[in-house]
Amino acid sequence: MKPGMPQPGLTLDGRRAAIVAAHPDDETIGVGGCLSRFSEVAFIHITDGAPRDMRDAAANGFTSREEYAATRRQEFLEALQVGAVSPANTAALEHADQEASWHLVEIARELARLLAQLAVDTVLAHPYEGGHPDHDAASFATHAACRLLPSGRRPRILEFTSYHGRAGQIETGVFLLEGGSPETSLRLDPQERSRKERMLACYRTQQVVLRQFQTIEERFRPAPEYDFTKPPHPGPLYYEQYPWGMMATRWVGFAEAALHELGLG
Repeated sequence: MKPGMPQPGLTLDGRRAAIVAAHPDDETIGVGGCLSRFSEVAFIHITDGAPRDMRDAAANGFTSREEYAATRRQEFLEALQVGAVSPANTAALEHADQEASWHLVEIARELARLLAQLAVDTVLAHPYEGGHPDHDAASFATHAACRLLPSGRRPRILEFTSYHGRAGQIETGVFLLEGGSPETSLRLDPQERSRKERMLACYRTQQVVLRQFQTIEERFRPAPEYDFTKPPHPGPLYYEQYPWGMMATRWVGFAEAALHELGLG
């Protein structure tokens, strides 16, 4: 079977899982329909979803970054309630949106501590695809955190879809083909799809972005063995077209330094 083609075999049913998401709403985009399949699920957000430059906050009518961040957190909690999700735990590392790449060492160590406490058998994380630097930071930190744990206590890492660029346009709901890991596509039944749609509707500040994501299926795959010291794919990365102060060369520089400091390089 060609890389990137869905195939059966991977199951989420009965797993004790932690979802590591870059921003509030990423967990629902990637895993919202399948949450009822886990026996227990915890949520860890790397950022508070509020960029420091205030453009997004102002566009949503907020006069402070903190107010916008608090609203994004509240939207997440509302989404869990609407989806009838009773989390085992929720944790928010509260880095500013677009700035997680500056804190890779700190995030990896905190994730390792949290994962050791949770003792889950599965971690679901973003793929390394160059869609958003925070997504890539969350992917790096998840892999690094698991490597920091004792070998007998390392959960398996599965990935959910986020977004990336293809021919300069955003592509959602699928993985980049370069990963090569076998995928499982789980078609949502009517109840799962309805629950996911109601959860997504709770993210009132994100509706313009969320229109780009479908609710028909969710895709998962075992995480590939990434080389974070190289860009995730040739050519321009999707996030490089935005004024976020991040380019591929800078990001991999942060990753190289973090691996060295963590003793993983």
